[in-house]
Amino acid sequence: MDMKNMESRMEELAKVARKRRLDRVLVCNQANILALTGVNCDSAILSVEFGARGGRPAVSLYTDFRYFSMVHRVAPKLACRDIRRIKIAGSRIGYESTVTHARYLALAKKAPKAKFVDISGDIAQLRAVKTPGEIEGIRAAAKLNCEIWKDASARFKAGMTERDMARIIKKMMIDRGEGEAFETIVCVGKNAAECHHEPDDTVWNGRDSVLVDMGTKLGGVCSDMTRNLVVRPSKLYKKVYALVEKANRAAIAAAKPGMTGYALDKVARDVIRKGGFGKCFGHSLGHGVGYEVHEAPMATQNRKKGSMVLKPGMLVTIEPGIYLEGNLGVRIEDLILITDTGCEVLSNLT
Repeated sequence: MDMKNMESRMEELAKVARKRRLDRVLVCNQANILALTGVNCDSAILSVEFGARGGRPAVSLYTDFRYFSMVHRVAPKLACRDIRRIKIAGSRIGYESTVTHARYLALAKKAPKAKFVDISGDIAQLRAVKTPGEIEGIRAAAKLNCEIWKDASARFKAGMTERDMARIIKKMMIDRGEGEAFETIVCVGKNAAECHHEPDDTVWNGRDSVLVDMGTKLGGVCSDMTRNLVVRPSKLYKKVYALVEKANRAAIAAAKPGMTGYALDKVARDVIRKGGFGKCFGHSLGHGVGYEVHEAPMATQNRKKGSMVLKPGMLVTIEPGIYLEGNLGVRIEDLILITDTGCEVLSNLT
């Protein structure tokens, strides 16, 4: 784990707490705890208590017996305590509004007089800029994703179902990495018009297009990429594919620090709109990737959700698409890293 850089991330959290006048922060999300401590635990609460004089915060991870040994091994300097004995003090407490309602009620019950302040956006901002170690991990996952696509697609044969092709990809991800970052999407022919189609028993005839959205997990981090296997495209398919590819390349060329996710989305969306298919591109251009396959920043047509300014060290997918119900669907997705001057394409595969 990139512990030195994670410590700097904790320092940034302290700045947020001071700005928000918080006495304590409670972090429950598994990926957030991992990003802040290096500990991957699905049953824990990270408590960060801030002193009145702005000294070093007191950090404790509350979990249960099953994880004590793992925490001691992964983060020996982190105080590990029994979650059954957690006590919450403070008048203003930061928390993630993304926790379950039951978890929120349990926390509020332990501090009935405290005001709970949502800092989900602040933590998302901290996680959006990756540490050098996280970047290298995601770069390796993206490289492996490309290799698996090349090897798996070479094994696709006429007569296979979507499920058959998905199984080939999944097995390679298990054998070479840590499995799927998400359920692999395989769409034959007109099924590609369903953005998140679930692979079924549709048989590939060896001629229709095949859209595959896949992500390999490696070293605890994710990758994400969409490619299209094209054999005998119709004139309409060629037109749509060329337009989606043009939008993808335009967004990659435009991506740079200082622009918002909304502005980046608009670059690709304008290309597709001017091409006459604006109403057929109904989802966001992209999203961040890290310990989770969907995280900040968002490249979206929603101004509020896309308001985060891109910075060096952020990753975002570029995945414009056009979907014609009952006919065809095309999406081309690349994973990029925002650099000091522009971006680096990590899924560098045609």
